Amino acid sequence: MKKRYRFFILLITVGLCSVFLYPTARWYFFVPKDEQNLALGSREQIRDYARRTAGQDIEKLVAAARAGEGLPEGMEFLLEGAKKEYKLAGRELPKTWDAVTVLQVFTRSGIQDFIESYYRDKIFKLKNLQQNAVQLGLDLSGGLSIVLQGDMEALNERFRAQYGQNITAEAQQEVFDQALEVLNGRIDRFGLTEPVIRKQGTDQIYVEIPGNADPERIRNIIMGKGGLAFHIVDEEASNAFYRYMQEHPGMVPNEDGTLPVEVEGVPQDDVLILGIYQRDQYGLDEWTGYAAVKKQVGLDGNHIRDARAERSGQLSQPVATFLLDSEGGDIFYEFTSANVGKPLAIVLDNRIRSIAVINEGIHEAVQLKGLDMGEANNIAVILRTAALPVELEVVNQQSIGPSLGADTITRGLYALLGGLAVVMAFMLLYYRTAGINAVIAQILNIYLMFSILSVLNFTLTLPSIAGFILTIGMAVDANVIIFERMKEELRLGKGRRAAVNAGFEKAFWAIMDSNITTFIAALFLSQLGTGPIKGFAVSLAIGVFSSVFTALFVSRLIFDFSTDVMGSKRLLVSWFIKPAAAARSGGGSQ
Repeated sequence: MKKRYRFFILLITVGLCSVFLYPTARWYFFVPKDEQNLALGSREQIRDYARRTAGQDIEKLVAAARAGEGLPEGMEFLLEGAKKEYKLAGRELPKTWDAVTVLQVFTRSGIQDFIESYYRDKIFKLKNLQQNAVQLGLDLSGGLSIVLQGDMEALNERFRAQYGQNITAEAQQEVFDQALEVLNGRIDRFGLTEPVIRKQGTDQIYVEIPGNADPERIRNIIMGKGGLAFHIVDEEASNAFYRYMQEHPGMVPNEDGTLPVEVEGVPQDDVLILGIYQRDQYGLDEWTGYAAVKKQVGLDGNHIRDARAERSGQLSQPVATFLLDSEGGDIFYEFTSANVGKPLAIVLDNRIRSIAVINEGIHEAVQLKGLDMGEANNIAVILRTAALPVELEVVNQQSIGPSLGADTITRGLYALLGGLAVVMAFMLLYYRTAGINAVIAQILNIYLMFSILSVLNFTLTLPSIAGFILTIGMAVDANVIIFERMKEELRLGKGRRAAVNAGFEKAFWAIMDSNITTFIAALFLSQLGTGPIKGFAVSLAIGVFSSVFTALFVSRLIFDFSTDVMGSKRLLVSWFIKPAAAARSGGGSQ
């Protein structure tokens, strides 16, 4: 291949790696620590921060307006929103902008919403950036890790009772996918730092919660039982409760749905007053009102086999569809047939998530209509994740302090940089000018490895760093083989071009054989190993790929560039081969 094409391939590779590495580089080196802490916080913490900061900004803006000053520092983002408001109102834009002209066009709630959305979007963008960067494992960042084992025997028995056969691999996959949704919803709802939850093998779930997490609290959240049920809404009692609230605005129901006082028209022995909640812009439950529901449970959520959001009818209207087992279908048909025309409430953990009117008796397949696609998806998730579809048992739990994680990062970084520095120094001292090629190839090798890790959203652990350090030695080994072959060619009296060509050609299969066997071993480790072993194997496999590329492709390009473009005649690859010796042998140059 011509040098020009090889050079373009190298430029494209470096460019792509820069794009891949951008999220990691920006997150760890350009995002301030306080903003990182906000992005790593829970959605509740992000909401509180956005609302609190918006309130503080409004106070600063009002104070600046009273003093006749311009916009406070750092609030220039308001100009974009103010200009839109002026255009919507059909008003001419002011010639100069200050605090007064900005406040004049916004309502109090409007400016609160605009500023809050600015901070909310900013933090959520940082959260997305962090999720696309290389992640740090618990051994580097600190936190809590839990391994959950599914009770496959109980799951098999339940499956046999319903279908008369053992659970299939596809059904088991769906069960554990639902369990992941349940755990994600529970952990996020209780205001914990963004967790890492993934399947491990075929019957385990691995949970990582970075930061200082209370182990007992986490266990209670994970092992808790979700409660899903269907209740009929008592519209008369709901109206009576609202009338009472208008006269007594300070009164709120108890958490269990009971009332602290007697309310006329609300039979407390027959109904519960529960809050109605919807997902807000932060993905959190937001209270929107109250409704009175009958205490009688129409159907228990344990009878739900599956739930999904789909489109139905000629107009493709969004619906939430859930399927019941045979026993649940009989119960629900009898229940809905007796309550046609009445509103049905879906209640999860004493919170009303949706209300729909019963149009007819419903058997095994149930459709909730009158929803948009977002609401249908939310309800489908709620129906699937009310309770864990498989019983889980904690088989391993580890807690790592953040100070230990920070110390591990420092030690690992020192080991990586120290090993790299020693290897580079050796190559420069022993192989003279040719060692510069090896150094450049090593630097590019590290760059390639971290770029691939970033695009794969890899979790970096201490064993992964060990894999990187190992690949540094392997990459140097390829250069050593090539350089030693070049030295042999120089001893035969060959010139620079002939020695370089022979060195790479004769070393090619020796390098490829050793790296292919290493890659095969890493591949088997990554497939059969778990946890630290898998992290080590993946980093080793990536290192093998990048080291072969830099040793055989990049290093060769540098040698050819020096020979053909720079006009180099001498090949300084050893202190022990004198240029005169090569010349006497007829090589002409070194």
